[in-house]
Amino acid sequence: MRMTLTSAAILSALAFPPLIEAAPTAPVRQGPKAIDPAENGIGRWIPDVEFISVKGKRGRLSDFKSGKALVVAFTGASCPVSKRFAPTLAALEKAYAKQGVSFLFVDPIAVKGAREDLAKLARNVGFAGPAVVDDEESLALGLGARTTTDVFVLDAARTLLYRGPVDDQYGIGYQLEKPRRHYLREALDAHLAGKAIASPALWAPGCELASASTKPVRLVPTYHNRISRILRNNCVECHREGGVAPFPLEHYDEAEENAGMIRKVVSEGLMPPWFASAPPKGHSSPWANDRSLLARDRADLLAWIRNGKPEGDPADGPLPLARKSEWDIGKPDAVISLPREVEVKATGRMPYVNLRIKTNFAEDRWVQATEVRPTAPQVVHHVLVFVSGGDGLKREDAGALAAYVPGNTFVEFPQGVAKKLPAGATLHFQMHYTPNGKATTDRTRIGLRFASEKPKKVVRTFPVANRRIDIPPHDDHHVEKAFRSIPRATVVRAFMPHMHLRGKAIKYELVSQDGRRETLLDVPRYDFNWQLRYELKEPRALPEGSRIEVTGVFDNSKGNPANPNPDARVRWGDQSEEEMLIGYVECELEPSGTVPKPAGKDLFTQLDRNKDGVLTKDEFSRPALFPLFDSDGNGRVTRREGAEGMEKLKKREEELRRGQESLRGLLDRLR
Repeated sequence: MRMTLTSAAILSALAFPPLIEAAPTAPVRQGPKAIDPAENGIGRWIPDVEFISVKGKRGRLSDFKSGKALVVAFTGASCPVSKRFAPTLAALEKAYAKQGVSFLFVDPIAVKGAREDLAKLARNVGFAGPAVVDDEESLALGLGARTTTDVFVLDAARTLLYRGPVDDQYGIGYQLEKPRRHYLREALDAHLAGKAIASPALWAPGCELASASTKPVRLVPTYHNRISRILRNNCVECHREGGVAPFPLEHYDEAEENAGMIRKVVSEGLMPPWFASAPPKGHSSPWANDRSLLARDRADLLAWIRNGKPEGDPADGPLPLARKSEWDIGKPDAVISLPREVEVKATGRMPYVNLRIKTNFAEDRWVQATEVRPTAPQVVHHVLVFVSGGDGLKREDAGALAAYVPGNTFVEFPQGVAKKLPAGATLHFQMHYTPNGKATTDRTRIGLRFASEKPKKVVRTFPVANRRIDIPPHDDHHVEKAFRSIPRATVVRAFMPHMHLRGKAIKYELVSQDGRRETLLDVPRYDFNWQLRYELKEPRALPEGSRIEVTGVFDNSKGNPANPNPDARVRWGDQSEEEMLIGYVECELEPSGTVPKPAGKDLFTQLDRNKDGVLTKDEFSRPALFPLFDSDGNGRVTRREGAEGMEKLKKREEELRRGQESLRGLLDRLR
């Protein structure tokens, strides 16, 4: 079977419009565009395909295993777009030769005279690596090539690291004087430096291949050629020696031994932890950090278990993982530790541990990246780090500076985007520990990397919260709502829903001025054990005048096995046996932009349900505090008493905090 250009591709490449009845909808100028890395093979093993060069020399992909990387570049003389990239490919081959990078040049269009044309092209531009006409389509199918300009980067174990164009200088219907993005160069530089490739998968504009719609022959999955990479890409971040997961999955014997549990959690959709609803059929995930298992990965993993867990050839396995010993964000500009070690008991449950530490920065800082690192990750369920201080915002209104859950430990913002850390600010650490059978201590740290200049966009996190939630006993589907208006020029980057043990489901909706609704995030199976941040691939601009509405569903019944007390009436509170409804929204604002205040009236008016101008005990969201506010003891709280009560409450909380700190200091001296 010979591969040929489709007529549509030829017409596109030559800019001749096809004669069709309906008006075309595709743009006339098409450049590189990002595609889903997981869906397009990044991280997968590439078979050891054989080939014959135009010089008649036989070879195979494994011939290049001694190098640091192999670039398989599709090119050729028959496609005008790919031919333009040939001199750039030759220059890159020469530039990276001394760094252990080899090149293999492939012409996928096996037309008459293709060998002679490719040999001539190789001589003219100076290709040093083998040039191959892919007569049998083995390389195109093995790599999943779609166009004549596709370029693939493989490591020494033939794991696919990058697929996409050389750069963006040439495309369909355009060409530039010089490239704006050097995609292949950026991928090679990142790989050689041991860093993640920022843009690992892109569509390469070129002549479309007829085999692009042909499904490659599926391999029989073994541990080394398939399963090891699925586990590494989806599980090993937590399931490793010293990790937070209960057992490692870094080697064959570990996967084989735990295959039963793997089958259960994968079949039931419990692992990897990802709870956003799936995108509509035919649409890719909108989430940059989507941890859900691809359907084909899930099928291969379950088939491997069903077929007896074959180990396969160790030579097909991935390269050893070069695990970083320190920070994923690079060397931090500042590292701040908890003010003391926290003792974590061996068994039972632990209430939240709330600690604070004042920073010593004399001026405002702009935070480009944050990373939270527990010293005992095996017992840390999650960490939230809030800020209060110089800008006058309260902790709950300032939003989280950083968050930690296993598998989501750091955040880096693009150039020109940063979070503000006010001078002299106080960091509040909310620590949730889960005893694992062995007593230990933890002193979590946060690393901060600062921007070198004031950003063009400021990241702020604001809560869409309902502090008046009232969940009746034994209700298995109680609905509460919260909403907040959208400030001008708001661009949303991410969402982070937060409820406690009775949380069942949560949804963010965008409500426009005319009442139309659009779902921004739907979490139909909320799990308190995973406080996940859902980061958009593309930040989303929201229309001015709209609002975000958050709907939370709570299960306060006996059917909820995590429910501390189904007989209790549950209201707002910090501890996990109480409840919260917060939909955090991480957004970009202009430097002068402000976070919107919660929609609605002042707190006194909100609590005054019967609108009689006074508050009674049953109108308090936390009735136990009523005596503190009812100074004259007549069973009614006026606005004046409400204001005085708030001052007394603040004073009491401050005294309690000072007492706790004094006690901790005494305990530290006694240790």
